[in-house]
Amino acid sequence: MDTPDVNARPHDTVPTRAGRAKELAIQWAREEGSKLPGFRGAYLVGSITTLPQGAAVPATSDVDIVVVVERAPAQKLGKFIYRNLLLEVSFVEWEQFQSCESILGHSQAAAGYRALPILADPTGRLARMQSEVARHYARPLWVRRRCQHARDQVLTRLQAVEESASWHDQVTAWLFGTSLTTLILTAAGLRPPTVRRRYVEARELMAMHGKLAFYEKLLRLLGCANWSKSQTAEHLAALASAFDVAKTLPADSFRFAADISDLARPIAVDGSRDLIEQGLHREAVFWMVATYSRCRWIFHFSASPSIQERFEPGYQRMLDDLGIHSFADLIARSGQLRRFLPRVMEMTEAIMAATPGIQE
Repeated sequence: MDTPDVNARPHDTVPTRAGRAKELAIQWAREEGSKLPGFRGAYLVGSITTLPQGAAVPATSDVDIVVVVERAPAQKLGKFIYRNLLLEVSFVEWEQFQSCESILGHSQAAAGYRALPILADPTGRLARMQSEVARHYARPLWVRRRCQHARDQVLTRLQAVEESASWHDQVTAWLFGTSLTTLILTAAGLRPPTVRRRYVEARELMAMHGKLAFYEKLLRLLGCANWSKSQTAEHLAALASAFDVAKTLPADSFRFAADISDLARPIAVDGSRDLIEQGLHREAVFWMVATYSRCRWIFHFSASPSIQERFEPGYQRMLDDLGIHSFADLIARSGQLRRFLPRVMEMTEAIMAATPGIQE
């Protein structure tokens, strides 16, 4: 298989239509993805799956492909250009597709698989499993299992907040654990999981059910409930400066190196700016902190002390505004989240009861 060039740029600026993007995804999966060791199939996930065929793929989005392999490699392929289309390829292991139950009870896998375009399926198993998952997906038993799976992921993330870890790793563990409260709720509302826009999705869901007061509690757990638009924009400016230096530094051993690159900038920086301009500045904060933490990882391992000193204040100011000043703060906030989780689980029952698609 040809090695993707993660630094390549599209040769034109004409937006790719969703229908064409799906055709190119199929082409990549069959001509390139199929050459990966242990290849068993591939399917689309993410925002591309809900775009109308004639709609333009936004410049702030990539096309997400999940490749099913016998054994997943340690590092994902990440982002790269394929025929002027920005792809992001991740892996799941074939073992996950040995039973319908293993998918139905998984908060990300089930929602991302039940009715999404299959790009390649040499054994036919993916299509057979998809049919089974779709049939049982909306049953209360499995909706609750997925909510519980997401809750367990919150606790697993919080357990990873360890004093021996680097500051950015401590912050990342707490941050993702906190953000996964949104996944519990969107799972209850039969919404597909997202990463960067997970707070946007949660807000839309809670607004639909008249539960915005509860949504505000999720933002308070994160620490940005009272952030202003201008405040968020200032932090984004600091992040953008850090990003533009971090993307020039070596980070081959970093799992998320492709997310701090020229190709990722429209998503990480411009995508956050779009949310701020739309008045969703608080919803932009999660991914901004995640991205700055990844920049700090690169600075920690690849930058000179002067570069580290240059960008550390911007990172810490962002955390200060979240109320995070020390490891003790992370532990305290993790405790708050653990105590709040039963209320999140209670809310899932209210969301399930109000979601028409959930039925025995």
